[in-house]
Amino acid sequence: MSLQRRTVNTLLAALLALAGTAATLDAHAQARKDSVVLGMVLEPPGLDPTTAPAAAIGEIVHYNILEGLTKINVDGSVTPLLAESWSVTPDGKTYTFKLRKGIKFQDGEPFDAAAVKFSFERAKAEGSTNKAKKAVFDNISSIATPDAHTVILVLNNADGTMPFRLGENTAVILSPKSAATTATKPVGTGPYTFDSWQKGQAVTLVKWPGYRNPGAIKVGKVTFRFINDPAAQVAALLAGDIDGMPRFAALQSLKQFQADKRFTVEIGDTAGKGIMTINNKRKPLDDVRVRRALAHAVDRKAFIDGVLEGLGKPIGSHFAPTDAGYVDLTKVYPYDPEKAKALLKEAGVQTPLSLTLTLPPPQYARKGGEVLAAQLAKVGVNVKIENVEWAQWLSGTFKGNFDLTVINHVEPLDYMQYTNTDYYWGYDSKAFRDLAARHAAATGVKERSEAWAALQKKLAEDAVNVYIFNPAQVAVAKKGLKGLWASSPIFANDIAAVSWN
Repeated sequence: MSLQRRTVNTLLAALLALAGTAATLDAHAQARKDSVVLGMVLEPPGLDPTTAPAAAIGEIVHYNILEGLTKINVDGSVTPLLAESWSVTPDGKTYTFKLRKGIKFQDGEPFDAAAVKFSFERAKAEGSTNKAKKAVFDNISSIATPDAHTVILVLNNADGTMPFRLGENTAVILSPKSAATTATKPVGTGPYTFDSWQKGQAVTLVKWPGYRNPGAIKVGKVTFRFINDPAAQVAALLAGDIDGMPRFAALQSLKQFQADKRFTVEIGDTAGKGIMTINNKRKPLDDVRVRRALAHAVDRKAFIDGVLEGLGKPIGSHFAPTDAGYVDLTKVYPYDPEKAKALLKEAGVQTPLSLTLTLPPPQYARKGGEVLAAQLAKVGVNVKIENVEWAQWLSGTFKGNFDLTVINHVEPLDYMQYTNTDYYWGYDSKAFRDLAARHAAATGVKERSEAWAALQKKLAEDAVNVYIFNPAQVAVAKKGLKGLWASSPIFANDIAAVSWN
């Protein structure tokens, strides 16, 4: 073979290799554009939002696999989802929902009025573990299904928030055939189906071909990776291991991403209430003076600046500034260590008072717990920090086994938990329950507004918990990834709205 021919053959082989490499790279690029990997702080204990309170469940399944009658949008508005419309009687006690026709569950079962009735009766049944919103379903006195596409809910007390409540993940509609296995293999009517769960690592969903509007779905596969450690979140984004983090927790690294042109950063609102929860059933915490002392001992601004990089608003009750009719009660317990000491003395507490502060994994809790421990020590309250994993927090702390803990309650309008005497903070107030009933029964705007303000003030007056912060939402994503929620009226990731630019 001549030198010239060998040279030509070598060049041809090189060109073919380059072409193959280019084709491979192009295939990888196309696959990348058809999939997305998102980071999450916490791994959920299961995938059934109707039986467990963890917000991480909704981040994966809500709107993606499981749907409800209504949808809460990123701006907090409520629109039809599985219901195509609804109406309410003037007294606010009877809601009639007209259901969409021709929809099936992913197991082939029909979505109809019978499935809605089954799901709601399951939620309000004796022994139901849907504690997060059981009061909503307990308020339903009867469910009528005059035909396959009509559901009539009759309430004991008027509830103008019902369309919003039915858009939360606790109100998703399940197929009677597969409801029992939702925690491990959720089946719904949404655009994605459950694919796999690598425990401790990730959950993957894939596009469902049977979805009612398949052409609207731009991403064929989504993987939710669990990355608790803030430094690991930063590393995963920089390395390209994840495409975005809708609720970015490494706030100390935020400026780094804001300055990096490869990423987009969005800061929005949430309905979260970050609190230091107090076990109201344990002595001496059952004394309101002790709880008020703890409230005066906490410097909200120092917490928000030091733990949240200033990305939060102070609160004074279990209500968020995004709530309509919000009352700013932060001045009820201003930071006042001397007042805190005086209240402890008045309550007959011998200092130093020793308590345990149980901290779940999120950064706001672990880092925030250190800040709170230092602040409490200044007034004679010594806390022993106990770091626990999320499953331990749910099985222990959330069952009432704690002194103090730090948690961000992300569910909107969840003040009704204070009417539940079995809820983990152990608050038992007939006065508050009467106010809640008055608010629910009110039909006039003025009466409802007055009751709403009174609810907020009562929780502050009783210092049920130490109300600290309403966090901002920070979303970090690769440039070109569109559609992640900039705000969180509820904790959800609406992947149907996500696409690559």
